[in-house]
Amino acid sequence: MTVKTTIDAPAAEQPDSAPFFVHGKVIEAGEAIHRSRDLGVNFATPAVDLNSLVFPRTELPPLLNVPLTEIIDFLVEAGQKLCDGKNPYVEACIERMAKVSLQPRKAIEYQMLNAAEYLDKRSLWELVEQNFPNPKALDEWIPHTDHQGRRSFIRAFPPRLIHVLPGNAPAQGIRSIAQSALVKSVSLFKMASADPFSTVAFLRTMADIDPDHPVVRSMSAIYWRGGDEAIERVLYRPQYFDKLVAWGGGDAINNVMKYIGPGFQLVSFDPKTSISMIGKEAFASEESMAAAAELNAQDVSIGGQEPCVSSRFTFIEASPQEADRYCKLLAERIRVDRMGEGTPRPLEMDLREQIDVLRMMDDEFAVFGVTDGRGVAIRSTEPVDFHPLRKTSNVVCVSSLQDAMKHVNVATQTVGVYPFSRMAELRDYLASGGAQRVVRLGEAGPSAIGNPHDAMYPLHRFVHWMANEDGCIGDPQ
Repeated sequence: MTVKTTIDAPAAEQPDSAPFFVHGKVIEAGEAIHRSRDLGVNFATPAVDLNSLVFPRTELPPLLNVPLTEIIDFLVEAGQKLCDGKNPYVEACIERMAKVSLQPRKAIEYQMLNAAEYLDKRSLWELVEQNFPNPKALDEWIPHTDHQGRRSFIRAFPPRLIHVLPGNAPAQGIRSIAQSALVKSVSLFKMASADPFSTVAFLRTMADIDPDHPVVRSMSAIYWRGGDEAIERVLYRPQYFDKLVAWGGGDAINNVMKYIGPGFQLVSFDPKTSISMIGKEAFASEESMAAAAELNAQDVSIGGQEPCVSSRFTFIEASPQEADRYCKLLAERIRVDRMGEGTPRPLEMDLREQIDVLRMMDDEFAVFGVTDGRGVAIRSTEPVDFHPLRKTSNVVCVSSLQDAMKHVNVATQTVGVYPFSRMAELRDYLASGGAQRVVRLGEAGPSAIGNPHDAMYPLHRFVHWMANEDGCIGDPQ
């Protein structure tokens, strides 16, 4: 079954090609025209051939009996090829993504060229060892005998996965490919309209090394418009896949939820908001206040504030007058061009208008900076009722950081704390509120290798845990 989607496009417009990658083969045809969600830019893809995307359950996964050591060696080699500076797929991908992404070109370039850092041998092994108490379960059936003498064999069996990828993090494609390879899965990656290019660029790089490698044959990456029932009602079935690994906004998650049922599970990396918490110690001196503002700005500015890990709200133990001094410094530091991004994309009209209205409400709010996309700090006594975006930080005054706990919930991902010594007193309350990660202020971006993500060990969730029970020891054969 083939599905073709076309939108009306100006005749003179030449949309960029977004090829598919299906079980090791590149499909270049541009039969369907799509429009990116964020910027309304057209791109062309092949028609979707549903039959080619399904790997029969009667066939064993290609990676089943490939040793994990060999898989990791292949990923490391691919990482070296990705970052050699002469990769034509990566270069073309950066050019095309700059047209459809909200992120500045320099930010895209930085993320693409540094994605290969994930494919480090020590890092990949540490990731596996953190997720699996006994990594041998990925390679073989592990014997176990319980206290009653019942004998079993346990295997972390390769799953069949659909990954709904995010559009705001180009590096996530390579991470998802690596994680899929480590659990030996057969994987289909649904790319986003804000990034219909990077995952295929990574897979083509791997195919150049060995087009017949089991890792390559286990992977497919295509684009279709989210919510297209002609495709999703066919693919999102337990006959074909075990789990749906979904990244994305609320609409994307809500869309896939309707397909979840017995035998077809959801592993959701749904939308999260990250925050900062700054104690009164920041006002001990001008130097300490400046240091806190710089670290805070680093967390706000991550990826142009597109990723979930970027700080959006800062809760600070301060009076409004103290907070205004802090916000002035924070806005200045947010506006620093840390990656040579150049001219940013301006804020959307509705967000600019909301911030400009707050600027006129002197008694309740104070606004520092300009709504040009380079950075703004908004002081208030309660969180604003809109989603801070594009280097916008809402600084909320509290009498105690404990008072900020009422704003922590299961959608709170990362919490950066200053001074660092106060993390220990706050972490139990943050966990009780639903937060998933607490770090030093300024360190929201880099994550410790193999740690839980969104309160789970992802690789452990991905695999199909299989038990072979073989009776009691001493039973007659």
